[in-house]
Amino acid sequence: MKANQGFEFGKFRVDLAERALYTNGRMIPLTPKVFQTLLVLVERRGHVVQKEELRHAVWPDTFVEENNLNQNIRSLRKALGETETERYIETVPRRGYRLLASVRELESEPTPAAKPARHWKVVALAAGALLGTLPWWHVGSRPEIRSVAVLPIVNLSGDPQQDYIAEGLTEALITELARLSCLRVISRTSVMQYKEARKKLPEIARELRVDAVLEGAVVRTGDRLRISTQLIRAATDEHLWANTFDRDLTDVALIQDEVAQTVARQIRVSITPADEANRSVIH
Repeated sequence: MKANQGFEFGKFRVDLAERALYTNGRMIPLTPKVFQTLLVLVERRGHVVQKEELRHAVWPDTFVEENNLNQNIRSLRKALGETETERYIETVPRRGYRLLASVRELESEPTPAAKPARHWKVVALAAGALLGTLPWWHVGSRPEIRSVAVLPIVNLSGDPQQDYIAEGLTEALITELARLSCLRVISRTSVMQYKEARKKLPEIARELRVDAVLEGAVVRTGDRLRISTQLIRAATDEHLWANTFDRDLTDVALIQDEVAQTVARQIRVSITPADEANRSVIH
């Protein structure tokens, strides 16, 4: 039986494994709640999804005001680039919402029951080359990374009022990495003690008992944000990879989620087939 890999509608593609929305090969940043809203509408395409049903699907076991749902729909419409002449979501007064676009399911071939370990290493190497990163066990006997600590992102803007951007990014990174089932991620409470610490990274890693440390910084200049991240192997103080993101300051939450999802995708290069299957379950 073929597995559902995602959906396509109009110029958009919904990737279920990545829980991400793409257009022309570019990822459109969505918060987890906005993505879940889109997913419900896509899965119930052609039908009116009642507001109560949508709220229950996006916020299970949690009471939220209708305004939260309305804000999610507005954010989704903005992400889809709706205009007066191009609409994807119909509002049905006093009832709910309906996706108007024609949707096609994307199917993938079933994965054989067993694959040689070498096959997965080759796949990881290819993915790493495309991402400009290096899988953690790429050659020889380099130890696997199974635990990571996200150190508090540093605000280099010189303005304490911008601390909320760095703190939100730290939390987004921890949350996104915690979705990777094979990776032990240190809690935010445990890492915050190192916010002003002047310790070396290997020492911090030993105290937290992690294989790698993710650190970063954010700078706001006018209406621009520059975010840098780097992953460091604790035992050798070796840089495994680094990224820099330059973004217009529009929706801070969307930028934080986009950066966190990109970093998580790069780290996921090292996940085994079993872990990948587990990850699809927890999503």
